Amino acid sequence: MKRTVSGNEAIAYGALSAGVKVVSGYPGTPSTEVIASLLKMDLPGTCVEWSTNEKVAFEVAAGAALAGHRAMCTMKMSGLNVAYDSLIGIAYSGCRGGLVIYVADDPGVTAGMCEQDTRGFALMSDMPMLEPGSIQEVYDMAKIAFEISEKIEGPVFLRLVTNNSQSHANIEIGERVMPADDMPMPVRDTAKFTKAGAAICMAQHQDLIDRLVKAEKYIADKDYNRLALGKKGGVGIISVGIVNGYKNEAFEMLTGAGVNVADVTSLELIATVPFAEAKIAEVLTNCNTVVIAEELEGHLEKYVYLLAYKKKLDIKIMGKEDGTYKRIGEYNALLVCRGLCRALDIELPLFLVKTADSPEQYCAKRPIGFCAGCPHRGTYMGIEDGLKKSGYKKEEVFITGDIGCTILGISPPFNLLWTELAMGASIPLAQGFAYSRIPSPIIATLGDSTFFHAGMAGLVNAIQHNINMTVVILDNGWTAMTGMQINPGTQQSCQVGVWKQLDIVSVVKGFGVENLYIADPYNMNSISEAIQDSLSKEGVKVIISRRECAIEAARRKVTYKPVTLIPDKCIRCKRCINMSGCPAITLEKTSIVIDNSQCNNCGLCTQVCPTGAIVQ
Repeated sequence: MKRTVSGNEAIAYGALSAGVKVVSGYPGTPSTEVIASLLKMDLPGTCVEWSTNEKVAFEVAAGAALAGHRAMCTMKMSGLNVAYDSLIGIAYSGCRGGLVIYVADDPGVTAGMCEQDTRGFALMSDMPMLEPGSIQEVYDMAKIAFEISEKIEGPVFLRLVTNNSQSHANIEIGERVMPADDMPMPVRDTAKFTKAGAAICMAQHQDLIDRLVKAEKYIADKDYNRLALGKKGGVGIISVGIVNGYKNEAFEMLTGAGVNVADVTSLELIATVPFAEAKIAEVLTNCNTVVIAEELEGHLEKYVYLLAYKKKLDIKIMGKEDGTYKRIGEYNALLVCRGLCRALDIELPLFLVKTADSPEQYCAKRPIGFCAGCPHRGTYMGIEDGLKKSGYKKEEVFITGDIGCTILGISPPFNLLWTELAMGASIPLAQGFAYSRIPSPIIATLGDSTFFHAGMAGLVNAIQHNINMTVVILDNGWTAMTGMQINPGTQQSCQVGVWKQLDIVSVVKGFGVENLYIADPYNMNSISEAIQDSLSKEGVKVIISRRECAIEAARRKVTYKPVTLIPDKCIRCKRCINMSGCPAITLEKTSIVIDNSQCNNCGLCTQVCPTGAIVQ
């Protein structure tokens, strides 16, 4: 049947068509919608979960695959860093059932974090990594990935990037295949599933290398890589993954401009790892110039150089090494056109030059800010007020930030946070600065989902070593920045299925924190007082700033006492705007104006108005 889906949804449907038993992951744009879409479906026989973090997600999926079921875990590129400790072990051991690791890279850094090319992990792990281009290919390769995994008896990567994970297309989708209900007891095999000794590890490593060779043969036998030989001694282009689509667009654009591309040799690869040696060699022996088009790093390009050297071929290779392309940013058809024109030694057609303007350059610049009514706004307003009343200027206090909505405290009007590194890193970073004895109080901030993901170990470490710092956990009950996924602390009433809510307060108390404050970010003074008191005490202090995400509260019809503006009392001092940065407040000629379509009546503006022009 035909269905219009995104790339992430295509992966979900592909996994269902492959008979997947377990799908686990941690939300991270641009990968989130795979599990988000599955959770909306009625899928008896298939277990789908948001796990605590990516390492746990992988281990859950790996357990199912070791038992013989087909399983998948999902994450963004940063999450692969978290999961890799366990992933490399399973890569060595192999698995019985198909095991697919879906990872979404973000060339161009649309969703934040590092512009990481996860193909490096495939190279380091000697693991196959499929790289579909079109949305139909995404669906098809999701199924193929399971087939390859079971054929070689090892895990397989499936890599998308932002542009195809988030794009939509009308594609052909097959029926769901039901997984088996259960599996017989697996055979106990410590030589395969443990690392107890050097001999075992080296034997597993050899098995891993052999599995990659099997994957290369499987892909070659199925003829998944598409080769079209052009003029002998002419120009060729080798592309992989989503760049295959850009290459096809570039051919169409150049043909429309009167450039003959029929003579250009083209090789479209579905994977960088394993390298398609036979077909790449065909291109190298047929051409005197070859363009390599790949996002982001030059992994494929380096292999082409190596193969050309081994075969003693004197050809010109164009890509990142010669400056044709950069190692940063996402590709597009125009970029591929430029490389091809350079290889063909012709000027880029004039009408294509005119398409180079980006509409983004005409957009007004503005800082990223919190949503109207976001409780994090009150937390940071309270922190700033508490510092001021403790005798500090905000620029004099070192405050670490963490991943998620909470990092927006780095932006105006707050300008409070100094760092952003990785999930849960705010507390250990703060500890390092505390050891450095910088002349400042030390405060670490992080969200509730981040705390459960990777923050708990840092807090335990700080408590163990009795570090003098204040930890502020901004608890809004959701993994909000990636689209309101649940986390272990989400209210039970908001979840579907059988979960148990974990209370952050109980968890932190269980760690033995003696100075624990529970504050309401809609009451700025409660945050301020907690900050003031925490700065007067030694050791680890924890402030839990607790109020549900404004978007989710609105969806559940949670209401608050209305905020009312008295225009005659407004002196246009802009204090409400400058202190809160709330997008629901704007300045008009005679007074401020509150946009009731945005305002959720959090009341923070009433707490800073000096004339009582805003009341609740």
